[in-house]
Amino acid sequence: MTTLKTRLKDDLTAAIKARDELRSSTLRLTLTAIQKEEVAGETARELSDDEVEKIITREAKKRREAADAFAKGGRAEQAERERAEGEVLAEYLPKQLTDEELDALVAEAVAEAKASGAEGPRAMGAVMKIVNPKVAGRAEGGRVAAAVKKRLAG
Repeated sequence: MTTLKTRLKDDLTAAIKARDELRSSTLRLTLTAIQKEEVAGETARELSDDEVEKIITREAKKRREAADAFAKGGRAEQAERERAEGEVLAEYLPKQLTDEELDALVAEAVAEAKASGAEGPRAMGAVMKIVNPKVAGRAEGGRVAAAVKKRLAG
């Protein structure tokens, strides 16, 4: 079993013993998503830590989007719960890049793309190919794309 999945299970057990309803329900849902992914496809398999991390990232994104939708719909209590669940999941993800760190990585990638002949707004794909592996899980795709567009336009 992967170390991240083991940590999730251990934390779930601790949350249940502590009667922490929010944490235990969030971890249960996440572990269910992981288990569902493991049995999807032709044969069941054990997921790596990277794959588990991607699932946690996806679950955290769902919580952010749901919180926004609830907030727009005037359901503040549900929005707050979704945000709290997102914070629980954030503990299991790598620290997110600051805007300055992201801009620095994008600037390097743009310079690298220009060196290989790609310039202007059409270089977006080339820059994204360079920057995505460097960012990997530490910034959301939309944030990265916005930073690249801003750098290419300016």
